This record gives sequence, structure tokens and C-alpha cells, in this order.
Amino acid sequence: MPPSKNESIIEVKNLAARFDDNIVFENVNFQVRKGEILVVVGESGCGKSTLLKIMIGLHKPYAGSVFFQGMDIVRADEDQLQAYRQNIGVLFQSSALFSSMRLRENIALPLQEYTDLDAAMIDSIIRMKLAMVNLAGYENHYPSELSGGMKKRAGIARAIALDPLVLFFDELSAGLDPVTAVELDDLIIKTNEALGTTMVIVTHELESICNIAHRVVMLDKSARGIIASGTPQELKEKSKDPRVRSFFLRQMPEA
Repeated sequence: MPPSKNESIIEVKNLAARFDDNIVFENVNFQVRKGEILVVVGESGCGKSTLLKIMIGLHKPYAGSVFFQGMDIVRADEDQLQAYRQNIGVLFQSSALFSSMRLRENIALPLQEYTDLDAAMIDSIIRMKLAMVNLAGYENHYPSELSGGMKKRAGIARAIALDPLVLFFDELSAGLDPVTAVELDDLIIKTNEALGTTMVIVTHELESICNIAHRVVMLDKSARGIIASGTPQELKEKSKDPRVRSFFLRQMPEA
């Protein structure tokens, strides 16, 4: 499903984050359009993961708002946040699977917490989600029995268990070999196209960015905010900013 050109599902307004006297970023403004894959990039320490955690509702910003379908999750009460969490799926670098649980038990967790579905229906959903990520028949495997790429796919299966409107991924391809990373990119694209799921992805993998992103937002540590926004092709071919060119063309900025 192509992203909507006009309809935003998330709007970030005047967002600022700081730790003690250290300003991570400030005056960050952008929209996430319904159905798009938005990739957040930037050098280490620029605040990519911090931004993602604020958008998920795990961290409070120093200032600003994050609106999800008109609701400011920064100022939402617990009931509103609970409703928001039912509409999003999250996968961090580690996949965050519980090692003591089989895959079926890991994927069942959000279904048991947020729905009243009976055991038979939950089991059916588990098998369907695992099949979607090419892990059919792995219901009774433990995470320790899976490769790194399989763990990431299992994490995606759990993230999409509730058919969320938005998926958040942090460094999804980290630690994977190039072939597995490409397979994961293909899965991201197919999931987006099949379900129309909006995705916000933090990554530094240039090949992955060019493969999956509909649009890119680039943060910069020294600027303490966004320095560029556009399609990967636009940023790679048209940007005059040496920091952007350095990132997309893998060139050292001129002195």
C-alpha cells in the first residue's frame, strides 16, 4: 500500500530531549504518513534511539509533543497509553524474546495481555504470524535454537501479533550477515505492502535505507536536530549539505 501523501498518523512537534545539561536534540518537527516506511538516520549519539523511545512512550521528552491520531502521548494518562500500545508494535536490536519461553509463548504475550481471545484463536494467530515471517512450524522452538536472523523474524511476528497500525524498529539489521539483512529488508517491504502497516525504523545500514525507505529523516549531533528530510534518492543526489552527502555517498566531508 503506497503511503498517503496527506494523511499523517504520527506528528512530532517541537520535540526536545536532554539528559541533565546535555541537549540531545531540540525543535524536532516531522510527520509520519499513514502507510509509509520512515527511516531515521544519523551519526552515533545524535539521538535516534532516544527519539524512537519517546515516540513509543517509553521516555518523556524535555519539551514538545508526539501526536498519534490526534492524541498527545506525552501527556496521555495510563488508560490512553494502554490503548496506544495496542496500536503499535516494537522490535529493538536484541529482539527481546524471552529465552525461557518457546516462540508460541513469546508471541502469545501481547495477545493474552490486550485481548480476550480464547486459547484456540490465539494459537491460530501465532501460527499465522510465524508463517508470515517464514517461521512456520517453529512454534515450539526456544530462541536459543534460532539463528540471529530467525530471532529477528520471530521478534517481528510478536510485534505484528495485534495487527498494529505502526511498527517501530531499532537497528533491525544490526549484527546480521548481508544475505540475511537483505532477506529481512524483503520481509519489511512485503509486510508494509500486504498490511499497509506504517513503519518507523532507526538504522545506519545504507543499503537497507535505500531498499526500504519511502522517506528519510536525518538527525545531526552538532546541529541537535533534523538537518535533512526526503527520499533516499533525493538526499543522495540533490543535497548540498556535506554532512548528508558524507552519509549517503560514504565520503569524508571537506575540511
